[in-house]
Amino acid sequence: MSCAWEITVPEEMERSTTTCPCAADMPGMATMPLPGFRNDRHWGFSNERLGILFHGNTITHVDSPCHIFWDGTMYNGRPHSLVGAATGSAWAAVTAAANGIMTRGVLLDIAKVRGVPWLEPGQGVFPEDLEEAERRHGVHVRPGDAVLLRTGYGRARHEAGATTGVTQAGWHASCLPWLHERQVALIAADTPQDVQPSGYEDLAMPVHTVGLVAMGLWLVDNCDLEACAVTAAELGQWDFQFAVAPVRFAGTSGSPVNPIAMF
Repeated sequence: MSCAWEITVPEEMERSTTTCPCAADMPGMATMPLPGFRNDRHWGFSNERLGILFHGNTITHVDSPCHIFWDGTMYNGRPHSLVGAATGSAWAAVTAAANGIMTRGVLLDIAKVRGVPWLEPGQGVFPEDLEEAERRHGVHVRPGDAVLLRTGYGRARHEAGATTGVTQAGWHASCLPWLHERQVALIAADTPQDVQPSGYEDLAMPVHTVGLVAMGLWLVDNCDLEACAVTAAELGQWDFQFAVAPVRFAGTSGSPVNPIAMF
């Protein structure tokens, strides 16, 4: 099951498309060294140039540890100066996961546990919710797992479209010690992770900040978990093989991804 949203083009991207119905008529084709291209009167093509800002509240993407700084440092105390405007990050970029992330995934369906279609914007998920979901689903989060959090926002987005603004359901910061104790490797959510408002006036995104900078967690934001949740409920199985393969963008703080849950 794909756990990603389809990226809307061009609404969420800059797009320039070139179409050439007959390649032989393309400017410069007469000088092509291969006669098969130069003389073919039937073959044509289209291609695209795409520009994308994937961090934010709509596109499914992975955050690598160099995405967030705290007092000018990244995970393990690395200085922010390792990230340059021209070359990107020299440490903990998304290419640290160039071979992909594959582990046991566990879906914790908090909306289902609470008996609501979705959590309302601003409602947080707490450790007691996680443990109740484990009990109801018959699973237990173990070291190295990827934990997928369903608030139900995906259902609301399917029915009414993506919301604007920054108020959203998500992990409350009190879940961080729980995730650390369970030695979770990656968290994903159907929102951009942090409940907003976070409840902390001086810390806007505690789950991002503590998770990435202090814990070295990898984060997958803005998943579409609806199909995964339906399948899990039909099978009565809330754990599965989970795979995330980032695009190998050199030096970047993340990448659009298409996470896959395999039951």
